[in-house]
Amino acid sequence: MTLPSTTKVLVIGYVWPEPRSSAASGHVMQILEAFLAQGWDITFGSPAGPGEHKEDLTAMGIHEVPIELNSSSFDTFISALAPDIVLFDQFMMEEQFGWRVEKHCPNALRILETSDLQSLRHARHQRLKDRLKSNEDQDDFSELFSPTLRDEFELMAASDLAKREIAALYRCDLNLIISHVEIDLLVEHFGLSRELLHWCPLMIDAPDAAPTGHATRAHFLSIGNFRHAPNWDAVLWLKNTIWPLIRAQLPTAQIHIYGAYTPPKATALHNAAQGFHIMDWAEDALEVMSAARVCLAPLRFGAGIKGKLIDAMLCGTPSVTTPVGAEGMHGDHPWPGAVVNTAQDFARQAAQLYNDQTRWQQAQHLGSQLLEQRYQRTTHAAALIARIDHCRQQLTQLRRNNFTGGMLRHHTLKSTQYMAQWIEEKNRGK
Repeated sequence: MTLPSTTKVLVIGYVWPEPRSSAASGHVMQILEAFLAQGWDITFGSPAGPGEHKEDLTAMGIHEVPIELNSSSFDTFISALAPDIVLFDQFMMEEQFGWRVEKHCPNALRILETSDLQSLRHARHQRLKDRLKSNEDQDDFSELFSPTLRDEFELMAASDLAKREIAALYRCDLNLIISHVEIDLLVEHFGLSRELLHWCPLMIDAPDAAPTGHATRAHFLSIGNFRHAPNWDAVLWLKNTIWPLIRAQLPTAQIHIYGAYTPPKATALHNAAQGFHIMDWAEDALEVMSAARVCLAPLRFGAGIKGKLIDAMLCGTPSVTTPVGAEGMHGDHPWPGAVVNTAQDFARQAAQLYNDQTRWQQAQHLGSQLLEQRYQRTTHAAALIARIDHCRQQLTQLRRNNFTGGMLRHHTLKSTQYMAQWIEEKNRGK
């Protein structure tokens, strides 16, 4: 099969990309850049309003088109565009628009960019809530961090969110999964074929210059979009439990906490006397990360891989995190800092890394190695394009193999068409 010389791609985004606000948006931008490098004609549409830190896609040569939920205007738009590839950014966009894509562009390759498994993240959030209700101990979370993949499946399987998300994965021809752990969970316990999944982690260029050293840096740093629930929980655990333990060992220690969309509840935590500084949004996250001596990421729940920890490695900044924070990120390689289960260990490791120049330099070197071995942009971008080309060439066979997905697309199209027709008729009656 010969592919057309100009490939038309439609990306349907949950939000307009804000790569300086979230790792999820950064990942979308990396995928868009891989598509642009192929000379593909890209249109990005979203039903969301533009955020405060929205990227200018038109400056990159990408068409920007606002689209509406539950509107037949999308039918006219996509029929005229006739994309060869449709990429859904997060499964909710496949739910909203997938049936219209099936109706008007049935031969378009359907790709889902998951960012992380939201049903896994939400299940872990519920596990944390249950743990906090049953046990007031804010130190030891070893049990929380040690479930097997089967345990995760049991927690997720009964939820509506998991049923919706897994159904969307089946309805797509290719699903971009950011973490190997999530691939194993989907294959071994939810029964998805590896033929439907592609490992696509964050794709990073090597830094142009060597990172600065231990002596030129100062302070701890934590960073993350405050709208993201795992980040807010991490700030609370840090403020209430971990930071007092660090200050007991380093009485003059300072921490700077950056995050987009800082709410009043976060600003209220600012306490200069305790060395706890809420800094709002960082114009350049890599700049502030490069100035910090140690990055702290005390995540008690979450999924996927963590952009803040990739940024730390990129800037040569050792990090202390939890098994949730490090999950899926380092494989068999040692962590560039420390991975801990308790607040006491978190504080001890943070203080040691901060003061011990030799250990700090070793951690910095491990971070550089890890980026080179697992996150090279050229390697992953090439693999992504090759996988997409293969799927397009073998689309008929791939869909035949994925009977469950075809069945779900069929029933979703039929049932949604009936519902859309009923709504339009009802509206006309009004």
